[in-house]
Amino acid sequence: MKKIRSLSESSFLKLFFAFFSLAFLVAAFCMPDRAQMFTGLWNILSQPSKISANYFAMGGFAATFLNMGLVGLVALMLFVVFKGKPNNVSTLAVVLTIGFGSWGINVLNMWFSVLGVVIYGLVKKEKMGTLVNAMLFSTGIAPLITDLLVRYPSAEVIGFNPLGFALALVVGIGIGFFLPAGLAHSPKVHLGFDLYSAALPIGMTAFLLNGILYKTMGISLPKALSDLEAASMQVGSQSIANIFCLILFGLCVIFAFLLGCKPKDYWNLLKDPELVTNFTSTYGNATFLMNVGVFGLFILGYYNLIGANFNGITFGIIFCMLSTCNSGSHPANVWPIMLGYVAASFAFGWVAPLLGGNFTFQINAQAICVGLCYANGLSPIADKYGWRYGLVAAVLHYLLVTSVPNLHGGFCLYNGGFTAALICMMMVPELERFFKTKFERKARRLEKAAK
Repeated sequence: MKKIRSLSESSFLKLFFAFFSLAFLVAAFCMPDRAQMFTGLWNILSQPSKISANYFAMGGFAATFLNMGLVGLVALMLFVVFKGKPNNVSTLAVVLTIGFGSWGINVLNMWFSVLGVVIYGLVKKEKMGTLVNAMLFSTGIAPLITDLLVRYPSAEVIGFNPLGFALALVVGIGIGFFLPAGLAHSPKVHLGFDLYSAALPIGMTAFLLNGILYKTMGISLPKALSDLEAASMQVGSQSIANIFCLILFGLCVIFAFLLGCKPKDYWNLLKDPELVTNFTSTYGNATFLMNVGVFGLFILGYYNLIGANFNGITFGIIFCMLSTCNSGSHPANVWPIMLGYVAASFAFGWVAPLLGGNFTFQINAQAICVGLCYANGLSPIADKYGWRYGLVAAVLHYLLVTSVPNLHGGFCLYNGGFTAALICMMMVPELERFFKTKFERKARRLEKAAK
């Protein structure tokens, strides 16, 4: 443990990524359907993966865990091969990509856009190590790549074919090549209040490609879920999800203690009045690891409490939500977001029937479970302005998140993060103009008390 304690931030994060990836690989060989692991993985690679695709139903539990572990190892390999130095943003990129490994990304569809970022680096003569985060974020549009590979322009799966491969290659390279510029500009749009910053350029790109490939061409957009696929959404396992997460997050808490994290260290992180966006450099590796464990258990507890169906999507979004554990999110600033979602669900569930509406967005509905995951990206609003404003941001996110897929056709895995960026564009200017931050309110109270 002494050697691990002395590791730099980047070296510790590489070790953390390896630990996470190996956890999924080990779990794959412990699953009851491990005998069908590789045939299941082929099913995952060769079937459409538009949101929301349940890999537990498509390939089985073992194949899904195998895919998630392999996706994590690919991400780690990119840092090793290109000599990248992981940071807080890398934590978001890697854990987010692993999370999508159960409902949208696989070890085949992720490479096309990664190649585009590599070509960008060669053309611009930038160090590849600095572009690994962009490579991983580019995979947020991986479902479109799979559609191009196996069924475009048909609505039915026709299998891998030369035309599909060529289209996927052209589109993937184009996405990856232009993404770094979008990533650099995105924070200027939402002013840092959307932790899923990459969602804005990815969402806009998916919006554009949906228009080019489908709307303008007059080609019918394939349904996100056929009747058979909709029924497959029930395929899941609460016990498998809970046992795996309890062991993984529990180990994170234990290792954090062994590395020297004390309860007061983590308490300082939770109550820090500053908006901190890099936990490893600010509080140290051990405290960051403690947040991984505690925040992960907090997320798991929420989805159990609301009665979510633990299919591949719900399992994956636990990690998609956890991905911000090193860049701003923790239980103390995320609970207002959760409360906002719960309040909105109950409020509109009561009002909608009075107006003759057919309300389907209960708090444990699949789309709402996924939406909450990315509403988590609005936690900086709660951090800077207070929990009430975080709650309001969550309600607005709840109202929009199910409508946004109409823009990008269901091809953007960062749908909720894209929605969060739209909320920031609407809400942050009003907050800055009409409301005081927590610091400004505190300073005003102290000033009045001094008079």
